[in-house]
Amino acid sequence: MKWAIGLFVAIVLGLVGLAGWSGKLDAGLRATGRSAVEIGPILVLAVVVMGFTEVLLPQGWVERWLSDAAGPRGMAVAWLAGVLTPGGSVIGFPLAAGLLKTGASPAVVVTYVTAMGLLNILRLPLEAATYGPRVTALRVAACAVVPFVAGGIARDRKSTRLNSSHANI
Repeated sequence: MKWAIGLFVAIVLGLVGLAGWSGKLDAGLRATGRSAVEIGPILVLAVVVMGFTEVLLPQGWVERWLSDAAGPRGMAVAWLAGVLTPGGSVIGFPLAAGLLKTGASPAVVVTYVTAMGLLNILRLPLEAATYGPRVTALRVAACAVVPFVAGGIARDRKSTRLNSSHANI
């Protein structure tokens, strides 16, 4: 988390410096204030979702359905949850963070976040109206397995890392 804060600080300092150099610092500050009023409440609510997810999900349920021990069943639950999550990343990322804190495996969380990004069910009617049902169905079919592949890679990376660290003991 510290590296992400450091990265954001560097980006902000660069943008503020560029705005100041180009004479647009006041306009940038006004736009920042407008954005804070519009988006700030959403971010606060997202943090609330993360906190309550962490506290309210029963540990036994997480262990049974979302931990490493759940295996493919956990990834299937995550895939379905990702498809059904409304609000995209604003809701999904805090929810994923809360799941990680309660003991969900990285493979499950990667599967969830990938499914949420690629297959959100709320987008399908708009896609079908825009591209047509055939292209939408082809895209969904092509993307349906990607979350499982991504989760499997996350699972394999963890087991490879664990196996190599145990070999050094």
